[in-house]
Order: sequence, then C-alpha cells, then structure tokens
Amino acid sequence: MRVLFDESTPKRLASSFPDSFEVRTVQQMGWAGVGNGELLHLAVEHAFDALVTVDQGFEYQQNVSELPIPVVIMIAVRTRLQELQPLVAEVVSVLSNDPKCGIHRVAARGIGGQSRR
Repeated sequence: MRVLFDESTPKRLASSFPDSFEVRTVQQMGWAGVGNGELLHLAVEHAFDALVTVDQGFEYQQNVSELPIPVVIMIAVRTRLQELQPLVAEVVSVLSNDPKCGIHRVAARGIGGQSRR
C-alpha cells in the first residue's frame, strides 16, 4: 500500500509502518507548500492509496464526499513522534481493511475518533 504523509505528519513516523507500506512524505515528492486539494489530486495521479495527516482541520477544508482517496487523521494531544507511534497499528488496521474514501480518525486514548464518509 502506498501512503502519503502530508507536511504536518512527522516524517520519522514512516519507519513505524510495516514493510508492506510504502510511505512517502510531501517533501520527498517535491510537493511542499501545495494546498490540500491539489495535494489529494497529486496523490491520486501518482498512485497513492491514502493520505495520512495530523492536521485536524483537514476535513473542514475539503468536501469530504468528494475525496478521491481515504484520508486518515491521527489525533493526539501533541503531534510529537512518541505520541503518534502508538496510533500506527490502528492506522495500519484502517488502511488494511480497504477503507472507503472519506475521513478516518485514529485517536489516542481519551480523545474521540471515528470515520466520516
């Protein structure tokens, strides 16, 4: 599975994903500074299967019903690597179960998370 991390997602988090996931960052793709709408289209054009972000405002910036690929929002108190790593297993589970296009929230304990299509 090909996964794209947006600019707000710590790039070191990629090493926490299993080898069956090919994780690339916006910076690696040369897309730094690209807006979310265009970023989604570039991701599809370059055969990414999903976008992972820690930007909780992402879903309010996009028309959720028109998302071309699934978007997983990782929700934690802070976006530091050590706080996001425990969420990776759930992100992998969501993405491994053929998610529909839309927003999928993966949240740390005590913080609400759910999918929205």
